[in-house]
Amino acid sequence: MEKILINGNDLTIEDVIAVARHGAKVGLDEKQIPIIQESRDFVENAIASGQACYGINTGFGQFANVSISEEQLDLLQKNLIYSDACGVGEPFDTEIVRAMLLLRANAVAKGNSGVLIRTIECMINMLNEGVHPIVRSKGSVGASGDLCPLAHMVLPMMGEGEAEY
Repeated sequence: MEKILINGNDLTIEDVIAVARHGAKVGLDEKQIPIIQESRDFVENAIASGQACYGINTGFGQFANVSISEEQLDLLQKNLIYSDACGVGEPFDTEIVRAMLLLRANAVAKGNSGVLIRTIECMINMLNEGVHPIVRSKGSVGASGDLCPLAHMVLPMMGEGEAEY
């Protein structure tokens, strides 16, 4: 089976099925690396310049005007994930979780999210090595409906939460 390269633009439903159901291997299209890095550099430069970046170096919601010190930035992001990881109920089937991982990796591979390349590589490695986060099927926060499941999805990337392998 051919490796499926993600770039944020060309993923098909057939690709999703191949990865989610049939275990097709995934790779990052190398052409995206400079685009992803440019986006990450933009975020890091904004932070270094002291610019307020919502949810990166500020609080959330009613605390959007609260500046977070540079020493606390990693903790802010961890705490955001912890606070959103509030799912309950039966876990989603493995193929659903594999599709989630692939779709999120593909979305951030487009290069508009400011993530570290190693974040995308971690999601790809989890797919390729058969490490599947346990994502509960009920519960979320906010209007988007995906914050809670995505928080559970990334906990194993932080060495926490639950995963099957």
